[in-house]
Amino acid sequence: MAPILTKKPVNPIPVAVEPAVEPIQPSSVIVIHPGSMYLRIGRASESYPKVIPHVIARRNRLGPSPIHRDPTLVPLINLSQELKSQLHNYQVTLGSILASCMTSDGRLRNSIPLNIVTEYNSKVKPQVISGKSDIPWTKVDDQHDIFIGEDALRLQPGENFNIHWPIRRGQFNLHSGVGGSMTSVLSDLEAIWSTACQKLLDISPKDLKSFRAVLVISDVYKREHVREMVYLLLTRLGFMSCFVHLESVCATFGAGVSFACVVDVGDQKTAVSCVEDGISHKNTRLNINYGGNDITRLFHWFLGKLSFPYKCSPELPLDCLTVQELKEQLCHVNLDIYGVQDKYFTIKRPSVPVLRYGIKVGDECLIAPLALFHPELFGITGPKKVQTHTRNEGLPDDPYDEQYLIQTQRRGVKDVAEGHPDQSALDESHLNASLLEEDMDSADPPTNPNAKEMEDISCDQLFGVDQAILQSIERCDSEEVKRKLYSCILFVGGGMMFQGIHSWFHNKFRTLVPRMYRADPYDIITRPKDLDPRVTVWKGAALMSCLDTAQELWIKKKEWMKYNVKILREKAPFIW
Repeated sequence: MAPILTKKPVNPIPVAVEPAVEPIQPSSVIVIHPGSMYLRIGRASESYPKVIPHVIARRNRLGPSPIHRDPTLVPLINLSQELKSQLHNYQVTLGSILASCMTSDGRLRNSIPLNIVTEYNSKVKPQVISGKSDIPWTKVDDQHDIFIGEDALRLQPGENFNIHWPIRRGQFNLHSGVGGSMTSVLSDLEAIWSTACQKLLDISPKDLKSFRAVLVISDVYKREHVREMVYLLLTRLGFMSCFVHLESVCATFGAGVSFACVVDVGDQKTAVSCVEDGISHKNTRLNINYGGNDITRLFHWFLGKLSFPYKCSPELPLDCLTVQELKEQLCHVNLDIYGVQDKYFTIKRPSVPVLRYGIKVGDECLIAPLALFHPELFGITGPKKVQTHTRNEGLPDDPYDEQYLIQTQRRGVKDVAEGHPDQSALDESHLNASLLEEDMDSADPPTNPNAKEMEDISCDQLFGVDQAILQSIERCDSEEVKRKLYSCILFVGGGMMFQGIHSWFHNKFRTLVPRMYRADPYDIITRPKDLDPRVTVWKGAALMSCLDTAQELWIKKKEWMKYNVKILREKAPFIW
């Protein structure tokens, strides 16, 4: 009888099962959008961020040394008589333009003699409307050496505290004075962010290891500053992981559009960038050093010419906030409002009676915000720069930067050519080198070891917002992309929130659009999804952080400790 053959069971080849990726819990994600004037911070699960002035006060421990206080408003330059005359001529020119405009019912606007307003305001006396204000001074004791936000601004003028704004004009506030070093700025950011988490979000600093952080940065950034902020988040503050993204891309997510020319008018900078399918085109990024703070300064100067009865001191933070509130309350671009207008405002100061003033104003309320389209008026706060992104200058701990890759590719092409190589290898090497060069701007030669990350555009006249948008879109590569971007202009930020200004922009920009695109309808988005434009960027970052496609963007603390800044080249969702 033949033996019965039985098969031995075959052991299956073990297959590695990838662990399921757990969805990100929005309540465990902290979104941080640092600005020159305000910090917006909050959980991704929240509808709106917490907003505080991005300022810190530190007790002066250097004995009788002078107190250092960064100005709340951008400082005026020394106005020569010639510059004052130029500014006056610009003001008169804009006044003439407004006088020639038509109201909505077809009437011409009347110009206003300046002396009528000045004579009235010079005789105004304040009216006491109540007893002492309920706004308190910040209570100071020996246990508190640091105050942030409004507490820092409400310190009594004689207190022995230095006041620092760690970010100015969208970049680190580095200077030669007290608190102006890189170490000091990072220390200030650490104190502000950790205190904000503790006081506003009820998260203890020791519990940050259980949270993730999203950092929103300017489109025109300095790589060294980004590296230091990521180091701050992962090592000094101790977040579990973080990822970094650009303001313009986050703005499109918050607005729910796939492409747009994003115009971010902030407190001290105006940034323009073209975004398509979640990518910010690097050569379209422009950063201009003016914003809402410059409008505040200009409006304050106009008020002085109108014999403004309340004498604001730019050295006092509370007076600076008063001027800013007056700008928000009085300024507009509504052509139906003309002639002499009666306006009222109140002054509240700690421990003193509340005062009420009644003044008269004219077209200065329109001219100040229109400086965004006539930036020569911003000469009052000094010369301005238009900056764009160029090749990076490299970092010591990131040897394989763009310059290195281009140089090695060119060296490889040369070596292969000298050895009479296979033509396909030569073509591939040429292709790789050209692709690397196409990804970057061509402002500086790649062999220049002192190449800068940001380049100042040389131009005869400073760009207004409308001209900056035109310049940005025209830097796109193809006609099809330009056509798309002309059809969608997205405004975010709080520096352009004036009644009627977007209608003015619409009429002005329509004449600037190249003729070939004028037949196409275009959309100007000012309040996407009925959101406050000041939080659109933050909201977009919060939405993005919870997407499944964002899983690969997170940089873990262990990865940062091992690879340092090199990990940003792999995980940053933009060309690093």
